[in-house]
Amino acid sequence: MRRRRWLVAAVLSLVVPIAAGCTLVDPPGDAPLRYRDDMFAVTRTTGIVFGHAVNQDGANITLALDMYQPTGDTVAARPAIVWVHGGSFAFGSRTSPELVEEANYFAQKGYVNVSIDYRLDSVGCTNVSSEPTRCITAIQQAQQDAQTAVRFLREQAATYRIDTDRIAIGGTSAGAITALNVGYSPENPGPGDHQGFSSAVRAAQSLSGSQIASSPSNAGDAAALLFHGTEDNLVPYSWATSTVDRAKQAGLLAILVTYEGAGHVPYAANRTDILTKTRNFFWWQLDAAHAAS
Repeated sequence: MRRRRWLVAAVLSLVVPIAAGCTLVDPPGDAPLRYRDDMFAVTRTTGIVFGHAVNQDGANITLALDMYQPTGDTVAARPAIVWVHGGSFAFGSRTSPELVEEANYFAQKGYVNVSIDYRLDSVGCTNVSSEPTRCITAIQQAQQDAQTAVRFLREQAATYRIDTDRIAIGGTSAGAITALNVGYSPENPGPGDHQGFSSAVRAAQSLSGSQIASSPSNAGDAAALLFHGTEDNLVPYSWATSTVDRAKQAGLLAILVTYEGAGHVPYAANRTDILTKTRNFFWWQLDAAHAAS
């Protein structure tokens, strides 16, 4: 009888959070547990070229990424996360501090992480009122480049030992917009290298972002976790709530974590909360319990 009660409890601990949509609870299991606990040092490889594209001024741009892998790991197929930096689609880099921290955080747990370049525009979305077309085009090109990075990971899965069924994406500000746009646009991969490979992801994380200028949310698109401050004066909080509402209307899982009174990108003040909730969200949405270990 005691063993039966233990089995029932174990099953419920796995099923109830998903069935109820409560995918931010801690993953169950004894420590150390791969994809939940720190188990590795991190090996960083910089400047891996994943694509080429032409920007709005007609220049050919080489797209590169930095890869963060668990040192000494021998698993043949690991879940992967693509990280996308912010900067109004006009500036910023793949070495943005919060992305470097997130990439290291997840690599220590067994994930393969990449922080990517995308095409930056000289104006981007820094002056939307006077240059709306450049802003929209910059948003769309960032989405295309991030999708190229996802396809690159699938094409090179054997080389980098990536589980092609378990890829997620996350980002900050402009990168968060890009992450959500990728999550909601699997049917619209756009131009870019590595055609013939899917650019779909299973989960998207957003810090101070929203869905903008992308395909509408549809059944089968990615689950999403959004972190947003109510006093964000760059990407208004209402844009995040609208994104979640549209996703839910399409039957998708979308969770909004609200930081009352916080402005744009409140990472430093909420670092532990963001990292822990993202860890749990990716665990459940990528079904890490059944990933290779």
